[in-house]
Amino acid sequence: MRFARWKFLQVGVVAIAIILFMLSDHGAWSQVTRTIKIVVPVSPGGVLDTLARLLGEQIRHAQGVTMLVENRSGASGMIAAEAVSRAAPDGNTLMIVSPDLLATSQVRKLDYNVRFEPICYLVSIPNIIAVTGASPYWTLADLLSAARAEPGALTLASVGPASSLQIAFEKLKRAANVEMTFVSYPGGAPAISALLGEHVTSVLAAYSTVAGHLSSAKLRVLAVATKTRIEPLPDVPTIAESGYKDYQLDFWLGLVAPAKTPKETTSRLAGWFTAAVQTPEVKAKLVAQGMYPAVTCGADFTVFLRIQYDDFGRVIHEANIKAE
Repeated sequence: MRFARWKFLQVGVVAIAIILFMLSDHGAWSQVTRTIKIVVPVSPGGVLDTLARLLGEQIRHAQGVTMLVENRSGASGMIAAEAVSRAAPDGNTLMIVSPDLLATSQVRKLDYNVRFEPICYLVSIPNIIAVTGASPYWTLADLLSAARAEPGALTLASVGPASSLQIAFEKLKRAANVEMTFVSYPGGAPAISALLGEHVTSVLAAYSTVAGHLSSAKLRVLAVATKTRIEPLPDVPTIAESGYKDYQLDFWLGLVAPAKTPKETTSRLAGWFTAAVQTPEVKAKLVAQGMYPAVTCGADFTVFLRIQYDDFGRVIHEANIKAE
């Protein structure tokens, strides 16, 4: 645009203008094209780590930019969150986030005011409610009716404590007017193991975590927590279809940068990550891991985060959810 505006100037002056633009705060992208670090707030392995590595590799090939993945686990993601918040807002440090960040930041006493520049909602991860194949419950209504008949006797295992999945559980408890006991585990796999060992009544977990047990009939899915039915389970109703209108668990993975990262930089990053997610080879690998591309960027993602943050805060207060 500047070149078009000043095209009547001599070539040497135009070159100087372009260089000055590239070195200004708004044209700092030249500083971003060296190395970009994607911080993952959990240990290697799992969906957050997989997403970062798949997209980082695709962007490296497509853009010629070095993409480094750094795992910084601890304090339910807050160690990574605080570090990224303090990073320079130049687009060189990014973080993969999930709705757990919105929950954890409201139940933990933080040493730092964690603030980010939202870039994109990248993928959605469907969650389901399941029981063992030998369970007497064949529908969600069966499970909740039994819970209503024996307050506090039935249990549901999931990732926690103070996670977005515990918040989803509390919302279902209130919608169904039942008293069940939430049993927290450090990950989806341990929760599934507890269910298989019949230590808990049911589980709320990502579909990908239970998929391997469905063909052997070790587990049975009662309902999916998404807005609509999912392709791998076309005959399984949603929780909303099971009688709890408007209920859904929107579990997602997204990308953020430190607050005050220039809009020009976040827009460029949004374009890179959107293209990477939509690349057929990458998309196929993501779906195989239970991650479904559903990109929303910029202002729309910011609005979504604010709504979910406020909703989580209300449930945390009502249910008196605490971090360990």
